[in-house]
Amino acid sequence: MAANVQDVVMLVGDSLTQRGWEQGGFAQLLAEVYCRKLDVINRGLGGYQTDWAIPICEQIFAKQHEQHHVPQIKLLTIWYGANDAAPAPSPQHVPIDRYKENLSHIIQMVKSPTSAYYSPETRIILITPPPVNTKQWTAGRVFETTRSYAEAAKEVGEKENVPVADVWTKIFDAAGRSEEACEKYLNDGLHLTSDGYNIVFQAIMDIVERVYPELDPTWEAHGKMQTVFIPWDQVDAQNPRSSLMKRKVQL
Repeated sequence: MAANVQDVVMLVGDSLTQRGWEQGGFAQLLAEVYCRKLDVINRGLGGYQTDWAIPICEQIFAKQHEQHHVPQIKLLTIWYGANDAAPAPSPQHVPIDRYKENLSHIIQMVKSPTSAYYSPETRIILITPPPVNTKQWTAGRVFETTRSYAEAAKEVGEKENVPVADVWTKIFDAAGRSEEACEKYLNDGLHLTSDGYNIVFQAIMDIVERVYPELDPTWEAHGKMQTVFIPWDQVDAQNPRSSLMKRKVQL
């Protein structure tokens, strides 16, 4: 059998996204706040970079003629760069100019009316790679290189008019602008602890509140979003079936 799911928050990225389901991860936190409103789909693929992300997105995004038959992506997070920044000749390395082009390509897959994947109802958040702590992660990462890829992601966000969660700066600032002190937020120098993921989650929710308030799950009392199925105390006990119909989450 197949399941009907609600409209969704989709997360695309590398292992930082894949691990978002771990305890205290940002995917877990998003699933909690959007519970009964939007389902969270995690398409993080460990080790991937933006060259490889494009053919993946071509398969996981629905084309226009398919979108009426599948759940809509209401919020899309795009989080690459940690592997793109690996030094050459690593197969993960993507030169910074091509990294920027790839991010723009993924964004335009969703935003461009001429794209087969055009989805005007999808709201996009771009996330920068976090700092790398080379005192912990000693194999094939350079602190300043990762910083430059974070800056590049911000440049793409400005060019494409897409909000950017600058988690590189937020984590580095939280660590007192000390690479070594980033170990509180990086469990191995590259991947995030629950403290690091909480910073990512808060950065996403800050953007939702400021830029996409129609998707703010905490605003139910203000009539912005509602649960897909009504609260139990609104069920018509005499004729429950008539009141137990799926409804649109956005008002």
